[in-house]
Amino acid sequence: MPILLFYFLAALTLGFGLMVVTARNPVTCALSLAMSFVGLAALFISLDAYFIGTIQILVYAGAVMVLFLFIIMLLDIQVESDKKPNLAAVIGGIVLAAVLAVQVATISSSLSLGDKTTSDVALTLQKVGTEMATGKGNLPTISNDLKAGTLPDAKLMGLTLFKQYGFHLQVIGLLLLVGTVGVVVLSKREKEVAR
Repeated sequence: MPILLFYFLAALTLGFGLMVVTARNPVTCALSLAMSFVGLAALFISLDAYFIGTIQILVYAGAVMVLFLFIIMLLDIQVESDKKPNLAAVIGGIVLAAVLAVQVATISSSLSLGDKTTSDVALTLQKVGTEMATGKGNLPTISNDLKAGTLPDAKLMGLTLFKQYGFHLQVIGLLLLVGTVGVVVLSKREKEVAR
């Protein structure tokens, strides 16, 4: 990946992430969050993590953002242009962001993981139940197998999710359904009280 493209995508992701917390219109915040997810997905794809990049767009930028926009439109949230920002909250947020930046810089400077690339690192797969998830043991390199099409990343992820965490996925789906129904019921109750 060209370094200029990386900096562009990183700036796009961070810029829209900043708009999420600074914009006053809730719809603008939600759309900025979607664009931040798209920039993050592009960064994942540039690192040869095609499955995670695709899921980032489909799940987060797609389904979650549609749910956010649906709830925002359903609740009819007004723009908070007259409300003044809380000075203590702004100062606390700046201090917290500075502490986080110092921690990330400290940890990043002590790690040497950036010296390795996907063409240098061997991929070790674990067994799912009694069989190897891909039918292979250690794959020689990640990027060569991605180019050759022999690395079943989506298949490996699907087997792991549905064999080991099938119940957890069902519970998450049920919670999302209950949350959506709850929002609809609460919004209808508030509109009836307002009449």
